[in-house]
Amino acid sequence: MSATLIAVALSLVSAGAYAAAAVAQSRLAGRTEPSTGVLRLLGRGAWWSAVGLNAGGALLHVAALNYGPLTLVQPLGALTLVAAVPLGARAAGRRVGRTEWRGTVLTLLGLGALLLTAGGSGPHETLTLPEALGVGAATMAVVAGLSRPGARPGLRHAAASGITSGVASALTQTLTVAVTDHSGGPLFSWRLLTVALLVSAFAMGGLLLSQTAYRGGLGAPLAVVTLANPVAAAAIGLALLGERLQGGPVSLVLALLGTAAAVRGVILLSRAQAHGGTDPGEAAAAPGPVADPLPSRVVIGSPRRAESTPLGAEPLAVRGEPLAVRAEPLAVRAGARPHA
Repeated sequence: MSATLIAVALSLVSAGAYAAAAVAQSRLAGRTEPSTGVLRLLGRGAWWSAVGLNAGGALLHVAALNYGPLTLVQPLGALTLVAAVPLGARAAGRRVGRTEWRGTVLTLLGLGALLLTAGGSGPHETLTLPEALGVGAATMAVVAGLSRPGARPGLRHAAASGITSGVASALTQTLTVAVTDHSGGPLFSWRLLTVALLVSAFAMGGLLLSQTAYRGGLGAPLAVVTLANPVAAAAIGLALLGERLQGGPVSLVLALLGTAAAVRGVILLSRAQAHGGTDPGEAAAAPGPVADPLPSRVVIGSPRRAESTPLGAEPLAVRGEPLAVRAEPLAVRAGARPHA
């Protein structure tokens, strides 16, 4: 079996493990208060199940990086979202919708086009110590900017999670190639120790950021993570590791078309999951509750007492319920002022 096929097979199993971990994290986030700290998460079995699935996916991903370049392995990470569709639907007790199937097909077609353009040779180049430190510093600056307080924290945390995970993959490839290199160099060096520390920090940071992102749901945050991860890793591979797309200009056009198809598929999947797996058009056209034409269900009431309200009565501002007026009897005597 060629190195490319081994990398693809390992990436497929890794995507399945990551998808199961994402579903587990999303369900845990839905049952967890936003103020829950990391220490309380450590005491929950569901958290450790998600950690174990992520760890298994990471180990398979590392093995795939040993056989294929970043431009080949990282785009296959989009299969995580494809695998999460049936898993999430089964966990929610529903069927996979038409929009989800369309998104899955587009994502698979786009990935197929990208696989045709990716380089098939195994990785050989590694990051130097200054390059690794520069990548780590730039990543921490971007993550700090995305994690600032503000609107839409779920999507920003998801983007930060995808970037940190992609950078961790690129650094992991450097570590794997350096360790398995049989040139006789030292097994332990400052460069490898620094890269190992960066990998650990970014991997754990990506896991915690994704847990925060999934508090608002699984669909859109997982789509952002899925897109940001290969973009960050492929940028490092093309800029610093000497990886190239094979096939010339025609291959570049095919890669752009494949990227557009995959992005469209991921967007459809995220929209479908945001609507609970139903077609957004069908959800919008679904009949809502029928309005009651009876005047007794009209929303009434104002800050000022109406002139027609009997003295001593208490008008009730009722929304959707029959009007109920409670009046108190008036004690009227000659020459006496009425009172409530």
